[in-house]
Amino acid sequence: MAALTELLTAHLGDLPGAVALVARGEQVEAAAVGSADAEGTVPMARDSLFRIASLTKPIVAAATLLLVDDGELSLDDPISRWLPELASPVVVRTPAGPVDDVVPAARPITVADLLTFRCGYGLPADMTLPAVDLLLQVLGHPAASPRAFSPDEWLAALAQVPLLHQPGEAWLYDTGSDIQGVLIARVAGRPLPEFLAERLFEPLGMADTGFTVPIAALGRFTSAYRRGEEGLRLIDSPEGRWSAPPPFPSGAAGLVSTADDLLAFARFLRDEGTAGGHRLLRPESVHRMTTDHLTPAQRAAGRPFLHGQGWGFGGSVDVDAKQPWEVPGRYGWVGGAGTALHLVPATGTVSVLLTQVELTSPEPTPLMKEFWTYAAS
Repeated sequence: MAALTELLTAHLGDLPGAVALVARGEQVEAAAVGSADAEGTVPMARDSLFRIASLTKPIVAAATLLLVDDGELSLDDPISRWLPELASPVVVRTPAGPVDDVVPAARPITVADLLTFRCGYGLPADMTLPAVDLLLQVLGHPAASPRAFSPDEWLAALAQVPLLHQPGEAWLYDTGSDIQGVLIARVAGRPLPEFLAERLFEPLGMADTGFTVPIAALGRFTSAYRRGEEGLRLIDSPEGRWSAPPPFPSGAAGLVSTADDLLAFARFLRDEGTAGGHRLLRPESVHRMTTDHLTPAQRAAGRPFLHGQGWGFGGSVDVDAKQPWEVPGRYGWVGGAGTALHLVPATGTVSVLLTQVELTSPEPTPLMKEFWTYAAS
């Protein structure tokens, strides 16, 4: 544990603090360094709570697969069966073209399209494209302040935006997970937070994971920061955005969690859908989730979000070992709040890194690269 603590401590000053876990089999190496706030008033601890941002995506993908395994959904089902707002999507004639120059979608958007991020909605490398600009105007930027929409209002707003690509054609980031969140609630007949709590968090013992931080846990909740010219700027305090239920529980980036809760989720995938001796997901569903579904061209076009990786359901999949930290088959993702979760199914190795400073770009931070290399060694 001393080596992991030393690795994290070297980045204090650049970060207020960090928590990390590396699990190899049942052996867990854990470290917590620094403070939960920039003032240094609250020591960081293993059970500190973090906004996990896009680490929400694999959790919501697993929840979608619960409904597939229940027989409530099929991967080939058109989502319009439950989301009629998206029954007749149109597509911009060319990605750089005006938003009113559209053609009908060649086929319906399917559940699989959402999971693989090939539904036609989402963020490409060029965020200035007219259809992307409209998407961000209508829905708000994912990293901006909380959305005031209800899920139904959010979906109605999305339906006014044309697809950037035909369904199944191209990988686009982020929006597919938010649509999954609305889909889960519609199919299950109850709010997304309630479904996740009952079907995933309670069975997995993820007691600290949710869309809201209870009053009793606010003392463990880290402050969130953004880098600026004058250093770190506070963007959310423990008593801020997550202290009350959100109008729109984001399936793309809405959850708060801890390192050990994320370890429990990764072990659930490692154990092919079982937890505590009980099966929650079929092994086939877990394999689909952690397997790359993209073509080489789609992987290449995934920059800057993908760096040569493929995409499973809710997370990336390493396809080559071009970097010291890459392991073919490694599944996981990075959150824009400064978080990362990865699993190597072949070895069972799990790595969790939690910080509270926003990333300035999709490029992994030096700490992430060092930590991943450490976990891969």
